[in-house]
Amino acid sequence: MLHSFRPLTRRRAALWGRPTTTLSPHSGLHAEVPPPSLRCAPASAWERLLFWLTAPAPREAAPPLNRLPAVRSEFLKALADIDGEDSETLRQRISQCHSLRELWHARAETFRLVGVAHSQAEAEHRLVRLNRHFPARAPRSQFAPL
Repeated sequence: MLHSFRPLTRRRAALWGRPTTTLSPHSGLHAEVPPPSLRCAPASAWERLLFWLTAPAPREAAPPLNRLPAVRSEFLKALADIDGEDSETLRQRISQCHSLRELWHARAETFRLVGVAHSQAEAEHRLVRLNRHFPARAPRSQFAPL
C-alpha cells in the first residue's frame, strides 16, 4: 500500500532539523531586533514566570528618557529627504513618541517609506543605523523546538 506524500510542515521540518526559512546573506539583517525590553529576564523558568507576572507598567520601567531625543532625531534624519503626506504623518508620529519602545514600532513604516522613495538597499542601510539603538538577539537555532 502506497502512502501519499505529505509536504513538510514547519513542525516536522523543525523536528527533522531542516531550516524553515532562509535569510539572504547580503541583507545585513541577520540578527533579530526585538523592541526594547522593560527589564532583563532571569535565567530559571520559575523566576521567568514570576518576572512575567510582576512586570511593571511600561512607563515605570522605560529606558532613560535622556536617550530618547537623540534616537528620535535619528529617525527624523532617516526621513529627511522624503516628501509626501505619509512621511509627514510619520514625522509627527515620531515627534510624539514617549519611549524607545514606541519608536521601535515606527521602524517598519520608516523602512517602507525609504524603500518606496529610494530603494530596498537604501532602506536596509538606514534601518541598520536605526537598529543600533535597540537590543539585538541572535537568530534562533535551526535545532531549537518551535
